[in-house]
Amino acid sequence: MAVPDLLKNLTLPVIAAPMFIVSSKEMVLAQCKAGIVGSFPALNARGEGEFEQWLIEITEELDRYNQANPDQPAAPFAVNQIVFKSNARLQQDMELCVKYKVPIIITSLGANKDINDAAHSYGGIVLHDVINQRFARKAIEKGADGLILVAAGAGGHAGEQSPFAIVQETREWFDGPLALSGCIAKGDSVLAARAMGADFGYIGSAFIATKEANAINDYKQMVVDCDANDIVYSDYFTGVSGNYLKPSIESAGMDPNNLPKGDISAMSKLTESEPDAKAWKDIWGCGQGIGAVDSIDSVADRVAKLKAEYDSAKSRVGV
Repeated sequence: MAVPDLLKNLTLPVIAAPMFIVSSKEMVLAQCKAGIVGSFPALNARGEGEFEQWLIEITEELDRYNQANPDQPAAPFAVNQIVFKSNARLQQDMELCVKYKVPIIITSLGANKDINDAAHSYGGIVLHDVINQRFARKAIEKGADGLILVAAGAGGHAGEQSPFAIVQETREWFDGPLALSGCIAKGDSVLAARAMGADFGYIGSAFIATKEANAINDYKQMVVDCDANDIVYSDYFTGVSGNYLKPSIESAGMDPNNLPKGDISAMSKLTESEPDAKAWKDIWGCGQGIGAVDSIDSVADRVAKLKAEYDSAKSRVGV
């Protein structure tokens, strides 16, 4: 299965991960204009009618940009749908994705044939994020076009498998589009992901420390100041295992080394209109790759740096 046309000709083979709260409309537009796939969770648009307004503004702005830059058009954008039973907005939000023909749908926390069929009805594609082969096979059986392999060390909800293992095992049976998530914060790592068999690097945490991110300055600076030793893997905050910044846990008055077992019912709070959940408002999600992030930059500058590193790595290994 070839990579779909809309995922070809990117400035860099990167899909920006949708981050709860952090991924803003401005970030998505900057990512797309820089030549990588920008994305955001539908649930980030919280207010009444806000999600549709985001879709209108993103669609119209990218269309204007493409008309003004026909030789270097923007990359497509993606909307992340949380396929979880407590997400009462799922059907309504998906209807708007169909109405505005969102190019890429990223599904999380449950494969759903109806969502896949809806995206396919207008020519969109679906990428589903998974942490193991059981979920990967189920997603493809239900009609997903590609997979996002969430390996150990990824920010937010993450798996525990080595990227080498999960890519290798997936490529034994699946030849469609693959993105790899987990500690990718440099262009070198994007090239490594492709060498392993993935088509794209999937990058989230490195974009927290950007000017366009919807994160407070303390969060951005913590990403700059911390490294892999400052990441804690726990299911306490949402009931689903994920990676978080240790200093943010300590600031909330908890011992990051003695967190209790989580409850999956906490996940429902993330889908409410005004969530009372601490993750990721007070407890900040982040991946292990942030040792490569040493400043708060614009999205354009961050992508340019990734591209320079990627090109340098290719030259170094003679690709």
